[in-house]
Amino acid sequence: MASHPGAALRLLLLVTGLRAGLFQQGEHQNLVTEDITVVEGEVAVISCRVKNNDDSVIQLLNPNRQTIYFRDVRPLKDSRFQLVNFSSNELRVSLSNVSIEDEGRYLCQLYTDPPQEAFTTITVLVPPHNLVIDVQKDTYVEGEEVEMNCTAMASKPAAAIRWFKGNKELQAGKMEVDSMEDKMFRVRSQLTLTAKREDDGTPIVCLVDHPAVKDLQTQQYLEVQYKPLVSVSVKYPQGLTREGESLELICSATAKPSPDKVKWQRLEDDLPEHVVMSGDSLVFGNLNKTDNGTYRCEASNIVGSASADYTLFVYDHPTTLPPPTTTFTTTTTTTTIPIIIPDTWAGNETPLVVDHAVIGGVVAVVVFAMLCLLIILGRYFARHKGTYFTHEAKGADDAADADTAIINAEGGQNSCEEKKEYFI
Repeated sequence: MASHPGAALRLLLLVTGLRAGLFQQGEHQNLVTEDITVVEGEVAVISCRVKNNDDSVIQLLNPNRQTIYFRDVRPLKDSRFQLVNFSSNELRVSLSNVSIEDEGRYLCQLYTDPPQEAFTTITVLVPPHNLVIDVQKDTYVEGEEVEMNCTAMASKPAAAIRWFKGNKELQAGKMEVDSMEDKMFRVRSQLTLTAKREDDGTPIVCLVDHPAVKDLQTQQYLEVQYKPLVSVSVKYPQGLTREGESLELICSATAKPSPDKVKWQRLEDDLPEHVVMSGDSLVFGNLNKTDNGTYRCEASNIVGSASADYTLFVYDHPTTLPPPTTTFTTTTTTTTIPIIIPDTWAGNETPLVVDHAVIGGVVAVVVFAMLCLLIILGRYFARHKGTYFTHEAKGADDAADADTAIINAEGGQNSCEEKKEYFI
């Protein structure tokens, strides 16, 4: 009579239970396992380990309580489960090509008296699929508002979305998280920014943070149109613009799209007849004073127009001035200082330049000469200082007029000479 597989399994369990009863007085046995986190499509390894096993039977069951392995036998008809290791201390089984349906609690069971059980939970991570950036239009004009949406489809758990412009992280707008079937999530993040000319050709990156994947990102390049940025430069000469010389001005304009044309004009007057316009250049063949004025370069495209000005001032040929001379005397100091007024640069006002060192030296010499003069005069008056006697005519004070005073004075002198005393 053929034996039924179920009857043989029950008989094996009965024998195992009897053996467990015989060893129930032995050392304590511990059943150990741990939880597992695995990415969808990869391999999960389930391990049921026993410490101090006495040859008790170990079996592994799925979340539906179906036996996957009984000892080293696999009753379940799922070839994705394969035996990795079987011994008296461990039952290790691998599950390949894991899917979201394999998630749940698996049971390790040890036939002892009483039986021991340990649960291991398999968590399946699902990376986002179809990471997409949606934009309202392909081309923006400088100053317009740009709105982008990045969507990460079907992920578990929900993904986190970050935005970057080049290498600089941006502040994201609102984020929406929608639940889907099979514990999946759809995440949508919105970004709003103002288009600038420096953003043209810059990648806007949508980056996903998720435990199941690294460096998952997608990007969208911005195309920004902007009006011209205009500047005027001098190709030659290097330095001042003088009569009789040549001058070439270059008009540079950066824009997207490129400027349709570049136009030169002279403010408040017509262009000189001898000036030649060649592309972006304005060439003066023989400068003269009548060329003085402000010249404007203007460029335009479909976005707008812009201009830049250049002020031209034509100078005479330089002249040579005599060198500075200084003359000193004992009482005064005369200094001749030529003040050199250089030509101003074309298009710019330059302030008067005076050599302060020369002025300071002259002032010092003048002060020194005055001090020397004061010292000499002081010494002279000190040497000629003395007592002076005057012979005033006596009786002049009592005279009524000048003639009388003179007569009195002469008479006084004679009387003085006549008054003499003789001693015998």
